[in-house]
Amino acid sequence: MSVNWAGRHPELRLLFDSVGNGHDLGSPAEHARPVTRRFSQIREIFTPSAGRPSPAPLWRSLAWRPPSREVYKTYLGLYAWPPSERYAAVEEAMERLGMAAAWDDARQRVESVPGRREIEFFAIDETDETDARVKIYYRNHGADIGEMNRIASVAARHDGESALAAYRTLTAGGTAAGQAALSCLAFRPGLDRAAESTTYLRLADLAASDRQAVDRTSALLRREGVDPGPLHALATALTPGPLEDSRGFLALVSYRASGRRGDITTYFRFPVYDRPAPLLGLPGGQVRDQHAALSEGGRR
Repeated sequence: MSVNWAGRHPELRLLFDSVGNGHDLGSPAEHARPVTRRFSQIREIFTPSAGRPSPAPLWRSLAWRPPSREVYKTYLGLYAWPPSERYAAVEEAMERLGMAAAWDDARQRVESVPGRREIEFFAIDETDETDARVKIYYRNHGADIGEMNRIASVAARHDGESALAAYRTLTAGGTAAGQAALSCLAFRPGLDRAAESTTYLRLADLAASDRQAVDRTSALLRREGVDPGPLHALATALTPGPLEDSRGFLALVSYRASGRRGDITTYFRFPVYDRPAPLLGLPGGQVRDQHAALSEGGRR
């Protein structure tokens, strides 16, 4: 569960994990689900019928900001594939969606930034409206906040000064971005480069407790003109125990510096699984806990 704090009313977001239910892009249940025209253009690209090693794991999410109607999104996990397959699928999907030029520009800009990172997720807004986004997520390895800011600067709309100040607040003045920090580039139709970027810092790694994580996030909210009281109330009500005694419930905090104040999202990780997680096969005989992959990805 996550909450975006921008605007007059917070936006509640719920991500549904379909692990274990057979709901991936290759399952009959998924093919029976109504999809938007945009998604129908690309869904086959992420399946073995298009030469992929396996169907992409699938998540659905909904977001609701009163009084607006709910918004739906789909996320495709690419992490089980070799890098070449990930790039091939993304390139073909962006071509079909008319965003090839923007993706070429973004990829070249990202690859010019020194550091280690990998594409991990491809996401699409489940609407056929003209401003619907496509989002591509990178997982960064060993990055500092300067590197995260350079990745975010790939987008056309990004205030680097505000972003660095936000990152410093979340890291308590440190320079490390934490384990597996995430970068999301959002693409919109008609633009020849990425439109916006969001940076996700893993407070579960950067803070010693949920109390510390909530306090740092509250300081950022306050600096952006947002009352942190509702965050404190939510975290206190939902955390399984005192905030001082827990760590990792407030797992991620994201910041988007694209002109809207308070564009901060808090991601809460619930202990929801009551059975051992299935394992994903990876190249080289490795395996990966798919539930952990979801939690580490810290969506969006």
